[in-house]
Amino acid sequence: MRRAFILAAGALLLAGCAEKEQTASGIKSDQQPFAGTNHAVFMAPSWKPGDRTSWESQLKNRTVQGQNDYVKVP
Repeated sequence: MRRAFILAAGALLLAGCAEKEQTASGIKSDQQPFAGTNHAVFMAPSWKPGDRTSWESQLKNRTVQGQNDYVKVP
């Protein structure tokens, strides 16, 4: 009984070593975060896509206001 338990525990521990690599469907983006998207819904009105200075300004404003990506803005 004890031997079966040890074998089962060992099998469970080894099963954790067989985890597959987690990638986003093999798609990797080399695009800069300030490059923007093609969807105007995701862009602030005063932000200019591709302009790093305005992107950093928007981030600074959001930080001062206590906003983050997990807070829904009305």
